[in-house]
Amino acid sequence: MSILHVVILAIVQGLAELLPVSSSAHVVVAEKLMGLDPSSPQMTLLLVMLHTGTMFAVIVYFWNQWKRAYFSSSDAFKRFAIRVIWATLLTGVIGEALKKLIEKTMFHGAEKAEIELLFSRLDLIAPALAAAGILILITGLLEKRQMQMAGTKTSSYSTLGLGEGSVTMRQAGWMGFVQGLALPFRGFSRSGSTISTGMLAGASKEKAERFSFALAVVLTPAVVGLEALRLLKASHEATAAGTPIDLHASVVSSLLGMIFSFIAGLVALRWLSSWLEKGRWYLFGIYCLIAACVVFYLHTKGY
Repeated sequence: MSILHVVILAIVQGLAELLPVSSSAHVVVAEKLMGLDPSSPQMTLLLVMLHTGTMFAVIVYFWNQWKRAYFSSSDAFKRFAIRVIWATLLTGVIGEALKKLIEKTMFHGAEKAEIELLFSRLDLIAPALAAAGILILITGLLEKRQMQMAGTKTSSYSTLGLGEGSVTMRQAGWMGFVQGLALPFRGFSRSGSTISTGMLAGASKEKAERFSFALAVVLTPAVVGLEALRLLKASHEATAAGTPIDLHASVVSSLLGMIFSFIAGLVALRWLSSWLEKGRWYLFGIYCLIAACVVFYLHTKGY
């Protein structure tokens, strides 16, 4: 994998991360088009490091809003922390259970049953994109209808700091549950599904969006650790088989990808915040449905 490949993937990740369109699916498709194997340990580590880069971009960009919403007082932080722990616990339980179920049913007792081996399958990414698209579309149309009834046209990004405070425990629970469902599937947008679920559970889009990004910041380090361990395990197995993996090159590529995705993420955040308006959430659902068709077409062409 060349530096050019890393830069391209970082830009794709950075541009797609803020949008509820599954940045992972976009990166996987880009990898397939460039002839790379998205299911290899090197590529899955790169993917989570790209997410880490955009995670830092999100922290930098939204820090002031998070300070006002979650760190304005000890009580506000306590409420936020309890909800994050509750949602993340549900994510871990649901995600791990679903992962084990998929590995036992789809691999039929194969010696090497890792869910990451499915990440390169466009025939699985396409329906996941479609499912996320339908969820976002339904939520967006309901939001648009409510806005028309209320007669409001306020920008969601300009008002992200309004409606301070966290989501309720029930809303956090549902968001954590759906985040667990999103973990094993590339294409089922984590941000799109969690924000939509929060909105359907009664949270404002601003609160759901703010909490969804906070959940991602909490979840990312654990995912990075798991993928690093997977790469080390694969390296030991490859060395024993006489085909060693260049760990140094993999780590360097991943760190470069993280830096590039951080820069691309910041640029995307500043650009997107200037034109994304409240009431257009449903458009992302339409995009996901179109993207699902494109991905399935690429699958039929042998990618």
